Amino acid sequence: MLSVYRETGNQELFGNLFNSYMHLVYGLCLKYLKNRDDSQDATMTIYEKISTKLLTTEVQHFKSWLYMVSKNHCLMELRKKNPEVHADIFMESAEAVHLNEEKVELEKDIEALEACIEELKEQQRKCVKLFFLEKKSYLEVNEQTGIDLKKVKSYIQNGKRNLKMCLENKNVKR
Repeated sequence: MLSVYRETGNQELFGNLFNSYMHLVYGLCLKYLKNRDDSQDATMTIYEKISTKLLTTEVQHFKSWLYMVSKNHCLMELRKKNPEVHADIFMESAEAVHLNEEKVELEKDIEALEACIEELKEQQRKCVKLFFLEKKSYLEVNEQTGIDLKKVKSYIQNGKRNLKMCLENKNVKR
C-alpha cells in the first residue's frame, strides 16, 4: 500500500492507511501532551507531515516509523512550550519497538506453523514432527513408527510441501 501511495500520491489511499493507526497516534499524543485539544491538533499535523514525507521516504515498517515520527513531534511540541524538558525522559528505542513487533510476528508465525502441522494427515504429521522437531533421521523415524523407509521419505517431503502451502495460505512469509 505504501509503494502504491508513493507512486500515485493518492490521498484517499493514504487516508485509509492513516485511519487504521490514527487512534494510536492520538493516544501517543495524549500520553505526552496531556491535553485533548493539543493531541487532536498534533494528530492532524502528523497526518499532514507524513502524507508529504512518505512520498520521498522509503519506509520498511510503517507502524514503527509512524510511532517514532509521532513521538518526536510530541517531544518537539513539549520543547517549544518548555525548553527545559529533556528528551531523555521520554526516550524509547526504535529498536525496542521494532523488536517487540518482530516478537509478536514470530509468535503468530509459530502458532500458524503449529496449526498447519495439526492439519497434516496423521502419517505425515508423525514423520514431520519426528524428523524436523525431534531431529530424527529417516532411519530413526522408520524404526520408531514402523513405516517403510521409502514412505517415511515421501511423507516428510509431501508434509513439508503441504506445510509450505498451508503457511502461504495463512500469509506467513518466513
